[in-house]
Amino acid sequence: MSASIPSVPVPPVPPAPAAPPVAVWRAARRPLGFLGSWWPWRCWAYLGSGFPLGYGVLLALVLLLGLGVLLAVAGVGLLLLAGALAGAVPLGALERRRLRWVEPEPVADPHTSLAGAGPAAWLRTRLRERATRREFGYAVLLGLVFGAAGFGVLSLLAFSLMLVASPVIVWALAPEPVMLVPGQAVAGPLEALGGTAVGLAGLVLTAYAGALIAGAQVKCARLLLGPRAEDDRVLELTRSRVRLVEAFEAERRRIERDLHDGAQQQLVALSMTLGLAELRLRGHPEAAEAAALVSRGREEAKLALAQLRDLVRGIHPQVLTDHGLAAAVAEVALRHPVPVTVDLELPRLPEPVEVTAYFTVAEALANAAKHSGAARVGVAGRVEGDRLTLTITDDGRGGADPGAGAGLAGLADRVAMLQGRLTVSSPVGGPTELRVEVPCSG
Repeated sequence: MSASIPSVPVPPVPPAPAAPPVAVWRAARRPLGFLGSWWPWRCWAYLGSGFPLGYGVLLALVLLLGLGVLLAVAGVGLLLLAGALAGAVPLGALERRRLRWVEPEPVADPHTSLAGAGPAAWLRTRLRERATRREFGYAVLLGLVFGAAGFGVLSLLAFSLMLVASPVIVWALAPEPVMLVPGQAVAGPLEALGGTAVGLAGLVLTAYAGALIAGAQVKCARLLLGPRAEDDRVLELTRSRVRLVEAFEAERRRIERDLHDGAQQQLVALSMTLGLAELRLRGHPEAAEAAALVSRGREEAKLALAQLRDLVRGIHPQVLTDHGLAAAVAEVALRHPVPVTVDLELPRLPEPVEVTAYFTVAEALANAAKHSGAARVGVAGRVEGDRLTLTITDDGRGGADPGAGAGLAGLADRVAMLQGRLTVSSPVGGPTELRVEVPCSG
């Protein structure tokens, strides 16, 4: 059985658009407008809230990473390390929302959608994504750099505000001496106006320091918390792979329809015509030899029709569409030359998953019949979480090598088209086990 697979062109990925300018830096170029606006207050609020958050993240990282390294031998440490890495994902989501305080242009979520996925599938997918590792790097920067920077800006802001209010403080505390400069007491509120001037200068410095640091954090957030060009490229390749699967199945169904409605019907008509010719020739004794040839041609037409029906069934069995994967595999097992035990407890699955799983099992059974010398084959399958898991085992001679043909490389390619995985265990002398895992979502 062979079918031509139409080529599906992969459109070129357009270059990533240039990052928009940092809004707070653009606003700071107009000093009067910047100082008289809400921008300084927004920067102070952003950095001020980042200070306790940053030090909380730093404390959590120290605890998780420290305990994870110490307990790695016991196995628990690996869970702590994985938790530290996965914890960067919700932190990244929080930071993308908090960034709106100083940056009107939102930062897109770089992660793939996992709507409906269970906790285990979510964790497994997030730990494999590059975006998660970038978010972990941002968490380290937030704890070590931006948290400390926020503390410095808050300290300078508090000191500047105290200097601005120094005349009021001197008046309120009189006659107690107040020293704005160590060792020099201020005589009265008028003399404290010098401190007010210094405090106002400090507020201007604090406003621009806050804008500078907030803008730097915006740049880091865009770099580490947003999508990258390679993420877009992977997404486009994933979409192209889905289009390839859909085109492959569309072509398969077209071939099935053409064979069913065209060649198969013509063979049926040919068989009926030969049957009528045979009946007429049998009425003439002198045409007995011709009648025998017509009868032979009719039997060959029946054989060709049976083979064509098997081919059509193999291209896309109707039972797979009507009753699902378990029924389709059971039908293949009944026709298999080697006894096959089927243990499948499966609900209806998305069509691409059922089609890929069916043809993977069918090809694995065909390989077992051709190459393994097995006396029995077993097929078992379950849906665990969001993944379909199938195992095909045989008691044959073993020694299956994906690099030596036997169709194993083709099976792996078929499963990989849906981001699945195929593992083979086939020691010399057997048994051979093929394990197939295919995601059921996305």
